[in-house]
Amino acid sequence: MKLQNSFRDYTAESALFVRRALVAFTGILLLTGVLIANLYNLQIVRFTDYQTRSNENRIKLVPIAPSRGIIYDRNGTPLALNRTIYQVEMMPEKVDNVQNTLEALRSVVDLNDDDIAAFKKERARSHRFTSIPVKTNLTEVQVARFAVNQYRFPGVEVKGYKRRYYPYGSALTHVIGYVSKINDKDVERLDKDGKLANYAATHDIGKLGIERYYEDVLHGQTGYEEVEVNNRGRVIRQLKEVPPQAGHDVYLTLDLKLQQYIETLLAGSRAAVVVTDPRTGGILAMVSMPSYDPNLFVDGISSKDYSGLLNDPNTPLVNRATQGVYPPASTVKPYVAVSALSAGVINRNTSLFDPGWWQLPGSEKRYRDWKKWGHGHLNVTKSLEESADTFFYQVAYDMGIDRLSEWMSKFGYGHYTGVDLAEERSGNMPTREWKLKRFKKPWYQGDTIPVGIGQGYWTATPLQMNKAMMILINDGVVKVPHLLQSTVEDGKKVPWIQPHEAPVGDIHSGFWEIAKDGMYGVANRPNGNAHKYFAGTPYKVAAKSGTAQVFGLKANETYNAHRIAERLRDHKLMTAFAPYDNPQVAVAMILENGGAGPAVGTIMRQILDHIMLGDNNTELPAENPAAAAAEDQ
Repeated sequence: MKLQNSFRDYTAESALFVRRALVAFTGILLLTGVLIANLYNLQIVRFTDYQTRSNENRIKLVPIAPSRGIIYDRNGTPLALNRTIYQVEMMPEKVDNVQNTLEALRSVVDLNDDDIAAFKKERARSHRFTSIPVKTNLTEVQVARFAVNQYRFPGVEVKGYKRRYYPYGSALTHVIGYVSKINDKDVERLDKDGKLANYAATHDIGKLGIERYYEDVLHGQTGYEEVEVNNRGRVIRQLKEVPPQAGHDVYLTLDLKLQQYIETLLAGSRAAVVVTDPRTGGILAMVSMPSYDPNLFVDGISSKDYSGLLNDPNTPLVNRATQGVYPPASTVKPYVAVSALSAGVINRNTSLFDPGWWQLPGSEKRYRDWKKWGHGHLNVTKSLEESADTFFYQVAYDMGIDRLSEWMSKFGYGHYTGVDLAEERSGNMPTREWKLKRFKKPWYQGDTIPVGIGQGYWTATPLQMNKAMMILINDGVVKVPHLLQSTVEDGKKVPWIQPHEAPVGDIHSGFWEIAKDGMYGVANRPNGNAHKYFAGTPYKVAAKSGTAQVFGLKANETYNAHRIAERLRDHKLMTAFAPYDNPQVAVAMILENGGAGPAVGTIMRQILDHIMLGDNNTELPAENPAAAAAEDQ
């Protein structure tokens, strides 16, 4: 052993030890440096990033839905309001077995197959970790029953919401419209318009009528609360709250009682009535029959109910006042008269003899008057009073389609009225260009003649007819028909402002009075074809009736409503305003296929009496078939 030790090199071993120690120490320093650098990176450089991530796991932003604005009629009666409803919601990611949970909920909250189908449809389009409605409109019993059994359903809870409610059901559907669940198209549109974030807590959006047109006014601004949650997602405490801003309340020009009264008069008919104040353009009533209950759509209408409405031959989904297009018939004769007078085609004394027909020059084609034996000698006033077709055949021939179309366009025909509803059609004011484009055929002289009495290719909505009458009443000054009276902002009513539009023709020409005097004669002079219905009124009325043909008769045929199918019978129209010297109300009405009740003149008298006298029980003379036939021209 002593011999072996004598050969050990202590110097070399010592140097080796030192080298190893240095390597180890250097390694420790490097590792410590890496650790310190990493700690610096985590704690200093990326502090904000990791703090944000931590807070996102611990702190949640919960959107708060704003309260939707209330819709009132002109007298302050609420037409669309919000009421609290309760619904069961599920977050699928927190439920072990969604299908089993749904089945178990059947007996607790009376869940049915339609509810489950709606849940699955909503789940398919929702993001992860989103609460999805399972059943809405829970009763108090259902809420209590779930509360007792809630321990059985982790990931399921009952929440309260404000839900839209329409207390008057079908009476105002086509005007007020409704809200319904936001769908994919709504999401796409809101995202495109940069408004999607404002609907984070909202389930519904305006789909029709005022609810749709004034969505931005009614909706409000979404708020939010910042809350701290535990690892199970349950709220521990609220950290911050930004309250939502409620939508603005709106007041409409509508009169609910008038709307309901007119609806009772039209029961059983396919019809439309528009009542306006010609001084302001405000719409007092807009009735379209038949109608339907908008509350069906708020929580999502069943496929069965929707199919029933969609396939109903009476088309209740259509707003006949703004979307129904019909030949305006003889209701346009006063406007044709003003146009012809303004164009110098006729004057106050222009006369024509009516044998019961008018013949197209250079042709054997004869156009019949509704009165077979004719009206005899006519001037413009008598032609309006008796609604003589032949006089206006001649006027149309002399005017020509170009001037006739130009003037009627000034009265609003063929154009949107400007009403604050998205659901509107423009009708058709025919021109040469229109026919060539539509039928690939030129305009013939014979095409112009029926246009003079509101027939042929001419179609219009009842609202357009009312707007044209307001232009006449105001001597050419245009009033845009509107439903909004005011919005409530900061506790004050902000009125709707009537836009300025160029007047029609010369407002000082005096031609307006000639046409209005003709309408006065219709209702007040013995030869007026609606005199029977307005005799004895303590106020004076001006009126014009019309008959829109659904199909054409041959030259030797006579119209008999009792011998043809109900859907082929003529439409009956009437326009009227009162009182004559200071008009406060203008009414346009159509009864499709003649309606299911009294004559159009009878209903018009009842509406005007209700407005002017507050009389719901108008007593009229016994119906005379001959007078009724004359009235409808």
